[in-house]
Amino acid sequence: MSKIGVILRREYVTRVRKKSFIIMTIIGPVLFAALMIAPVILMKLEGDEQKNIAVIDETRMFDDALINTEFIKFDFISDDYYLPGLADYNLTRAKNELKYSDYYALLYIPRTAVTGGRGTVQMFSYKQPNMGVKMHIANGIEKHLEDIRIEKKGLDYGIEVDDMRNILRAINSKIFVQTLTLDDEGGEKETSTEVAMILGYLCGFLIYLFVFMYGSQVMRGVIEEKTNRIVEVIISSVKPFQLMLGKIVGVAMVGLTQFILWVVLTFGFVTVAQSLLLKDIDVSMLSPATLEVGAELSAEQSATDDQMIKLESVFSAIQSIDFVLVITMFLFYFIGGYLLYAAMFAAVGSAVDNETDTQQFMLPISLPLILGIIVMISTINNPGGSLSYWFSIIPFTSPIVMMVRIPFGVPLADVILSMSLLIISFVFMTWLAAKIYRTGILMYGKKVNYKELWKWIKYK
Repeated sequence: MSKIGVILRREYVTRVRKKSFIIMTIIGPVLFAALMIAPVILMKLEGDEQKNIAVIDETRMFDDALINTEFIKFDFISDDYYLPGLADYNLTRAKNELKYSDYYALLYIPRTAVTGGRGTVQMFSYKQPNMGVKMHIANGIEKHLEDIRIEKKGLDYGIEVDDMRNILRAINSKIFVQTLTLDDEGGEKETSTEVAMILGYLCGFLIYLFVFMYGSQVMRGVIEEKTNRIVEVIISSVKPFQLMLGKIVGVAMVGLTQFILWVVLTFGFVTVAQSLLLKDIDVSMLSPATLEVGAELSAEQSATDDQMIKLESVFSAIQSIDFVLVITMFLFYFIGGYLLYAAMFAAVGSAVDNETDTQQFMLPISLPLILGIIVMISTINNPGGSLSYWFSIIPFTSPIVMMVRIPFGVPLADVILSMSLLIISFVFMTWLAAKIYRTGILMYGKKVNYKELWKWIKYK
C-alpha cells in the first residue's frame, strides 16, 4: 500500500502543479460567478444610461400613460409630424431624422393599438432596446388601456370606475399550484418541481462532465508514460495493479480538489462582487420575510403581488431541499462513477500507443454516459418511472440518472441498491482492467482489437 501511496502522491502533486490546473481552477469560478453576477450588472449599467424616446401617438390618448423615470424620458412629438388635412403622420420623415437626433428610439402608437383584443405599437431604434424599456412601455400602455376600457364598461352599466375596477379584480381568478410532500409521520414539506428539475439536471450534467474529463486524464497519462517508456522503469519497482490504482485515485483527488476550490472560490467571487458592484441593490428585498410583507400590499399592486407569491414559493422550495443529502450523494456518485470509468479508461490507455488508436475502444465507454444524459431528460419529466428507476440502478448510468432523481425524493432501498451495485461494479471493473493493464502496459507497436483484449483477460 505504501507504493500505491507514492504513486498517488506523485500523480496528485504533478497535476496540481501544472499551469493548466491552476488556470482552470481560477477561470472556472470566475466564469461561474460571472454567469450569476453579469446579468444583474448589465441590467444595472443599462438602467444608468439616459434614454430619451420620441413618441408619435396617433390616438392622442397616452400622454399620461408613459411615465418618465430617472433614466427614461418620453418626448411627444406628434404635432411636429402631423400632416394637416390628411389626418395622418409623416412617420417616414420621423424615422429618417431619428439617425441624426439625440433620441434613443422612436415609439409609434397607431390608431389600431386601441382596437381589438391585442394592439401593437412599434419602436424604431438603431440598436436593440433592452428588455426594461420594452416592459416599461408595454406595462404603461396596457394599464392605461385597461383603465379606459374599465371606465367605458362602467359608464355602460352605470357603475363608478373605482367600483368597476374592484369588481373586475374580485372576479379575476389566478391559481398557483403549491406542491407539498408528505413523510411517513404525516409531516408536510413544500417543494417545487421547477427547482428540483434544475438542481437534478445540474447535478447529472456535472457528474457526466467530471467523469468524462478526469477519466480521460487517466487514459492520456497512461498513454504518455507508455509512449515515453517511463512505465518500464516504474514497473520494475511496483506491480501494474498498484500503478493503475495509484493513478486512478491520484487523479480522483485532483478532481475533488478542483471541485472544492471551484465551489469555495465561486462563493467568494460572488460575495465580493455583490459587496463591491451591487452594493446599491437591496438584496434583502428578495428574502421570504420581505415577500410576505409585500404580499399584503394594496390591490393596486396585484401584479406585483403575484410575482412575490411565486418568488416566495421558490424561496420556500429552495430552503426545503436537503442540501447535505444532495452534496453527499453528489460526492459519492462522482467518486463512484469516476472510479468505474477511470478503470476502463486506464485499460484503454494501456492497450494503445497513441490517442488516435483509442477511437475503436471509446464507443463502449462513451455510450453509457451519453445514454445516461438522454435518459436524464426523461427522468426530469418522470423521476418515478420504470425507465428512470432501472437506469438509476444500472451502475454505468446510475451516477447521472440517480442524481437527477435525488432532488425529487428517492426511496432509501433504491439508493442503497444503486450504491451497492456501483461499488461492486467498480471493484469488478478494476480487477478486469488490471488484467488488461498488466499485459498492455508493456505492449508496443501492435494494433490491439477486442479479441486480443479477451486473451489478455484470460491470461493467468
